[in-house]
This record gives sequence, structure tokens and C-alpha cells, in this order.
Amino acid sequence: MRVTCVLGTRPEAIKLAPVILALRARGVACDVVSTGQHRELLGQALATFELAADHDLALMRPGQTLARLAARALQGVTELLRARRPDWLLVQGDTASAFAGALAGFYAGVRVGHVEAGLRSANPSSPWPEEAHRSMVARLASRHFAPTLQAARNLRREGIAARAIQVTGNTGTDALLMTATRIEGDATLAARFAFLDPARRLILATGHRRENFGGALDRAARAMAALASRPDVQMVFALHLNPQAEAPARAALGHLPHVHLLSPQDHAGFVWLLKRSHLVVTDSGGVQEEAPSFGRPVLVTRNESDRPEAIAAGTAKLVGTDGRRLLREATRLLDDEDAWRAMARATNPYGDGKAASRIVESLLADGVQAPAIVLPQGGEPRSGALPRGRGAGTARPRRQPQAVVMPAIAEKA
Repeated sequence: MRVTCVLGTRPEAIKLAPVILALRARGVACDVVSTGQHRELLGQALATFELAADHDLALMRPGQTLARLAARALQGVTELLRARRPDWLLVQGDTASAFAGALAGFYAGVRVGHVEAGLRSANPSSPWPEEAHRSMVARLASRHFAPTLQAARNLRREGIAARAIQVTGNTGTDALLMTATRIEGDATLAARFAFLDPARRLILATGHRRENFGGALDRAARAMAALASRPDVQMVFALHLNPQAEAPARAALGHLPHVHLLSPQDHAGFVWLLKRSHLVVTDSGGVQEEAPSFGRPVLVTRNESDRPEAIAAGTAKLVGTDGRRLLREATRLLDDEDAWRAMARATNPYGDGKAASRIVESLLADGVQAPAIVLPQGGEPRSGALPRGRGAGTARPRRQPQAVVMPAIAEKA
């Protein structure tokens, strides 16, 4: 069996890395295709897991629009698929790379597996453009690897067949636990962050969502500046490379003595900081998933969440984008030990670190028995033709895999 994984951003690399490693451990030929959407960070994220891209499309250009990126990714991935003819193409999440990769797979007649399928906010403008991307990938995918039961229910409501959905847990938890184990007692990381004051509680913050560009990021940064003026805290703000995300943080926080504005961290560095934080302030979906593994309360600077499981479990709280509620809720968690412990003790809803193995077992169970669509040179698809190397004839019936449900969240639908 051959599998191609298309990724373009740091989060995609982190969340697909456990799947790639698990596939290769089972002897599956797995190509990694990079669009280069996060050019500076992608190689760094893959290297954390001793991985590298097998094919680099190098698509990014200064000032490039999303439309241009998606078009070039669609063309580049399509050409690779025509040459490689994998049995499965895997995409993760909701980026332009994931959407273009899934569409390329659909056009090329390659079955698409969607890792982290089914997340929904029900607002096409938040997160933008991710909410639209993942909804469109759902129409293109043959197999939907949902991280939670809620995500699976979202897909069922949209008409996705139950047999095409598997609840696996979140591969981000797999990656987090792998990295946490590897860096335990790492003196190099401790030296990297030697500037931190052990007498002050650490607030770890990020901010980068496109829908928050402008006023929302400014207001959040000002609220964090007020927090950072407390004598008992220090703040690390992990900056984003996008100037529209970086500028508000620098303007509001850059002059404060106990605020450390850091360049984007590799996965090991961010996990080290997360594990030592007291409180997390973020608009990142991935960080909302990671923090509960370490019992770290999360204040989410968004008006809607596509991770409602964390909010329902009590590990995260939506505080909106006006800044006042952020300041109020953060102050409460810093001053009220019982309130902090209530969020810190909440159950992690995102899995047990075995999502990648469940995904691989699903792909192996399905094998290469299913009919595919083969594109003749210069023509339209011929429905019902067999995958490469089979010749003409009748396809063997698809063998349906056994249901794989993550034990930690299994329940009747």
C-alpha cells in the first residue's frame, strides 16, 4: 500500500507526524509532500520527529493570496499524484494545503483520508477561512478520522455515512505525549529558557487568528499587558510570523519587563513552556487541545469555538475579543486557587495518545481492495476502473474494517 501525506503548515506537520511514523513502522510506503505554506517552520516541525519532506512544492511567494496559493497547490499535488498513484492521500485539518490536497486527490481518483475531520463552529467567518476549508474537505474525503464523538456527530448531521467515519482521538495528543517524553530532563531546553523567574507564575500566550486581525488582537494584547503588570506573574508570548499578528503584541507588550516576546518555538520548546505554565491565553485551536494533557487552564480569545469539547469539559473557557472579560477571568484564575484547580483537574476530551495507530489500522484493514477512479491521459475519469497494476476486470468487493472507537470517549450515539 502507498500513502501520500500532504501538509503545508507547522500544525499539520505536528499532527500528521505520528501517523507518518506509524505507517512507516508497519512497512507502508508513505510519501510526505510539503506545499511550504509555513516555509520557515515546517522543516523545523518535521525535524522534531526526525522526519523530512520527500517532495517540496515550494509554493509560497511574497504577498501571495490564498486563492493563488490554493491554485498552485492544486496543480502541484495533482501532478505528483498522477506520477505516484498512491492508494490513499491523507490531509489534516483545515488549511489551504489540506483543501487543495483533498481536491487534487478527488480529481486524480485517489481516496482521501481526512485526519481531524468534523470540527465545526457553525460560523463560516470564524475561523476564517478554515471553517469553509474543512467543510469542503468533508465532501471530498472517503474516510473521516474524527477526533471526538462530537466531531463524528457533526459529520453525520451533514449526511456523511457512518461507515466512513471513525472516532480516533486527536493525533495532536499523540505528538504532544511523544515530545513530552523525549524532552523530559532536557538540559538544553532548560538553558534556553533560563531567563524565566521561578518565583513568578508563567502565563503562556499566543494570538494569530485571521478573523482577529485588527481590533481584537489589539484589545487582547492590552488586556495581557495589564495582567503582566502584576508582581506575581511573568508572560511568554510566542509570536506568529504574520506581521498582522505580531505587531499588536509588540506594541502592547514589548516594553514590559516581565514579558518575553519569543520567535515561533519548535514543538519541543513550546511543549516545555506549556508544561511549566500556570495559565494559557490563546486563539489557537491546537493549543486548546494540548493544554488539557498537562492540566493547564485555557482562556480562548475568540467569540466562537470549533473545540466545544474542551469548553464542555471545563478545560477551556471562551472569553471573547473585547479584552475586559479576558482580564477578569485571568485575574480570577490567578487569585482563586479553587477556580484554577477546577479547570486544571477537568478531563482531557482529546484522547489517549493512540489516534495514529487507530488511523493506520483502519487504512490497513481497508487495504487496496476498493475500486478507484483512474484518469486516462488527456481524458475524463472512467468510473469503476481498478487501481494501478490491476488491469481490466471486476473489482473485488471492499472489505469493511471493524469499527474502531476510542475507548476514552466511546458511548452510544
